[in-house]
Amino acid sequence: MTEAILEPDLKIIDPHHHLWDLRPLLAMFPEPRHPFIDSLVDAAYYTFDQFHADATSGHRIIASVFVECGAFYNGALGEALKPVGEVEFVNGVAAQGASGIYGDFRPCAGIVGHADLTLGEGAGAVLDALAAASPRFRGIRHQGAWLADAEAYPAALMAPQGLFASSAFRTGFAELGKRGMTFDVWVFEPQLGEVLDLARAFPDQPICLDHCGGPLGLGSYRGTHAERFEGWRTAIRALAECPNVVVKLGGLGMAQVQLPDRGPAAGVGSEELAGLWRPYIETCIEAFGPSRAMFESNHPPDRYGADYPVLWNAFKRLTQSASADEKAALYAGTAARFYGLEHLLG
Repeated sequence: MTEAILEPDLKIIDPHHHLWDLRPLLAMFPEPRHPFIDSLVDAAYYTFDQFHADATSGHRIIASVFVECGAFYNGALGEALKPVGEVEFVNGVAAQGASGIYGDFRPCAGIVGHADLTLGEGAGAVLDALAAASPRFRGIRHQGAWLADAEAYPAALMAPQGLFASSAFRTGFAELGKRGMTFDVWVFEPQLGEVLDLARAFPDQPICLDHCGGPLGLGSYRGTHAERFEGWRTAIRALAECPNVVVKLGGLGMAQVQLPDRGPAAGVGSEELAGLWRPYIETCIEAFGPSRAMFESNHPPDRYGADYPVLWNAFKRLTQSASADEKAALYAGTAARFYGLEHLLG
């Protein structure tokens, strides 16, 4: 779908996107595939060329933050250290952008990698290796998404149940604070209480809640957005009371959310998307405030619901009544502060 770009001069730091080659992974899932896996088929190969085309398609994306996705691991480094390969790869992409030959856009100016925090104190050595792999490394994501319903999300991609409460994980988690690193957390809406417990146990650790806290719309959650909304909102408000937590506004276009319920890139316009996403986005902004909330593209997974220009148009429709200062925070300032990218704002 082609739309005129809204507010094309508004500076944006896209704080959440991936780069990957999922073709080997997809081959492990025989047809018929889970809807989430199937939604990734058209985006199975998404590297710098594709992301650069998206990021320069009309909106003023000045920089981005790469978030781990299990891509380009280096098995030669051993099981614990293989995620270092991902950071090395992404640092090369960032160097391409920093060269200036692609214009002023600075892709992957911040890098969020992965370390297995269940290694306990041993996770410290992995964190140090990740930091040594790139000056752009900021922290990690160790995703904790788990559900009892494998129809809502593929069981093969889920984290262990109760991951964040385990003593081994929390020992590893403490290693982040010793190094001043950030933590991105991805869970589903029924698990938000687990994130709250973690945030309260480590009140000085900067935590970013990804994807509006993970609403669901597949499997047993299909058609339950309205009835589950109040429970989700209560959990979001409780998390917002933790000053160490910020939230990413996005992730609502993924297949497991079903907002919209057709895709991929179903041709749904930004006006309709804004209507579907409004209750979640507005609740998060109201709870956290613009200084602790940041819009994200989550591309390519959110391509299920919207292409890159339309997605940002939808966000801009949702902030039409916001002040210039509020927009500056939501689209770039919060991300810059959380990931140490203030120097890019000029």
